[in-house]
Amino acid sequence: MKSVISRYGREVYPVVLPIENHSLQSFNFYIIRDNDSITLLDAGLTNEKSLQALQAVLTEQKLNVSNIDRIILTHHHEDHVGLVPYILKEKGVPVYAHPLAVPRLKMDTDFLRMRYTFFEKLYEEMDCSEQGAVRLAKMQDTIQNVKKKELQTDITLIKESDEIAGLRVLGTPGHSPDSICLYDEKRKWLFSGDLFFANSSTNAIIDPDLEGNRLQAVAEYSKSLKRIQQLEADIVFPGHGGLITNHKEVIQAKLDKINRKSKRLYHYIESGISTGNDLAEAYYKQTY
Repeated sequence: MKSVISRYGREVYPVVLPIENHSLQSFNFYIIRDNDSITLLDAGLTNEKSLQALQAVLTEQKLNVSNIDRIILTHHHEDHVGLVPYILKEKGVPVYAHPLAVPRLKMDTDFLRMRYTFFEKLYEEMDCSEQGAVRLAKMQDTIQNVKKKELQTDITLIKESDEIAGLRVLGTPGHSPDSICLYDEKRKWLFSGDLFFANSSTNAIIDPDLEGNRLQAVAEYSKSLKRIQQLEADIVFPGHGGLITNHKEVIQAKLDKINRKSKRLYHYIESGISTGNDLAEAYYKQTY
């Protein structure tokens, strides 16, 4: 990936943390520079390698953490928010995120308990209790260690069509309920978070809404893909892997794959396979 992408006075400095032997290829986050205004889009993992990668890019551009003016999060997942606490210790900057990110970033105890109950019931209904035990244990650990895990800062809420630092907010739920893309219409740039990648899969992830009802994640994800497919974007900056310059074709391939998978699962259901566990075994076979 290029160290600098520039157009019409704006520069993007990708921070890329390679992943060995993994289809995702890399963890990506981005420094966006407009003259003296510096935006950090996402913030990598909570580890020394992420910090070193960020510092290396800042140093290369004769910047440091104190030059960052704001942080925008595409969603709440841990590989996108990891360095936020470190940056906030160095400088108190606003952190922007979708409203649905707040209970997840702030580790709202009532929300976390509701979410635990939701998944406990879901795994039982799908006959996946044994497979879900590890995840439930991790969720329980989070509930018991909220103070260590919560993002201890106020979140500035952003919603559909808001504009932050010259980037328009587009709600794109599916991968997570709070997922957003950021669109620079003038430059035809899209910062896409984990909505889609060039050469690897991303997923619609099951989650409850704030009332504990199951979200229709695949339907939301497909709708988000179709929405972004209609945009004109010369460069897409994803959360993992390489930059994308043919996003309409890449998205179409993702949609086609979802359609093929849906038809295959429907075939299994028609044949009498009904539980989530049995469907997963039939579809994924030895990899399940």
